[in-house]
Amino acid sequence: MSDDRLIVRPAVPGDADALVELGRDVAGEPELWLTYDRTRGDERRNVRGVQRDANVAVLVAETEEGIVGRLSIARDRSPLSRHVAEFGLMVAASARRRGIGSALIEEAIKWARDLGIVKLELTVFPHNAPAIALYRKLGFEEEGLLRRRYFIDGRYIDAMLMGLDLDRVEA
Repeated sequence: MSDDRLIVRPAVPGDADALVELGRDVAGEPELWLTYDRTRGDERRNVRGVQRDANVAVLVAETEEGIVGRLSIARDRSPLSRHVAEFGLMVAASARRRGIGSALIEEAIKWARDLGIVKLELTVFPHNAPAIALYRKLGFEEEGLLRRRYFIDGRYIDAMLMGLDLDRVEA
């Protein structure tokens, strides 16, 4: 996807520095509790591996500011659930509420459909209201609560499971 200001494309090894910077910036935000400890070399290896595996993808959102968003998606490896893919999304704080997350998810939906995947899943912290609102806007539904899923800063934190049945939304 692209327009005058936004390009959504597969990541390439040359994006490694920008991906590290994005990951560290987003992980540094309070109450997001994202961990990120990859190096440039880690990101290069990850992107090269993704380029060789049709069942995973890393998409980036690029504006005149550089890479401002990332979506990583992977098809489930089990023969019983290969129709499902799970993704994770991060968007730079300065680029939120500008359609970046929506554009990345819409491109991920196209990728999934091309592989015959019929369901997308994600987990999100229940207190992350802006992210939940975005997912709901795109048709995702709450499917469950994973109680005490994470142990962060000395306390247990729940995670919400959300899903989107691709055969129930327009292509």
